[in-house]
Amino acid sequence: MRIALLTGASSGLGREIALRVRARFPEVEEIWLVARRAERLEALAGELGNARAVSADITGERGLGALSALIAKERPEIALLVNNAGCGFLGAFDKSVPAEQERMVALNCLALTSVTRLALPYMPAGARILNIASIAAFVPNANMAVYSATKSYVLAFSRALGLELKPRGIAVTAVCPGPMDTEFLRVGRIAGNSKTFRTLPYCDSARVAEGALRAAARGRSVWTPRAFYKFYRVVAHVLPKAWLMPLAKT
Repeated sequence: MRIALLTGASSGLGREIALRVRARFPEVEEIWLVARRAERLEALAGELGNARAVSADITGERGLGALSALIAKERPEIALLVNNAGCGFLGAFDKSVPAEQERMVALNCLALTSVTRLALPYMPAGARILNIASIAAFVPNANMAVYSATKSYVLAFSRALGLELKPRGIAVTAVCPGPMDTEFLRVGRIAGNSKTFRTLPYCDSARVAEGALRAAARGRSVWTPRAFYKFYRVVAHVLPKAWLMPLAKT
């Protein structure tokens, strides 16, 4: 059976991606939806049809172990892996909640890395990996120091892994969107508390989902939506980070 494995599927961008997978990857026979919130997953699986809800916290050994055991038992052909699960919290690091900082590293970096390693033995030539990074990967963000560092990891990991997997015919795409009006902003206490986020142009999550899947299907290494953020990506590559960091402060 050919499947798409999607983490962080219960809401926001993950849900939008799930709704569009088959339009861009028609070979997918079943979508495995991975997240913690079982009720939301079951509802989405029912809406999609030919989808499986896999309730698991992939930041813990138990959740990863359960996912690993399921993959080993079913032995699916993973045509598409979407590492969308992630979190971010606004605030100065020295006043932050340690558990929240640790969760960002665990979910944004460790879980993404572990799920990718679990999936790779089951990915054939032509398969695609789609990792959700952020514009925060381009320049370190004061007041979201750990978050921007984790997204820099995702971008660097995706680029390097894409080169490694090229001989196998597997492409890796890192998607770097700007802010979207999803519960991510509310959970991370960003909404209403960041002047930068109030002034930045927002991305539409449905359009990001469509563009991300299109970029993955085409085998692009990095994709950024909106002309404003494409320009920012170029500027961040050319100018010294020290010049840009005061502007990128959240």
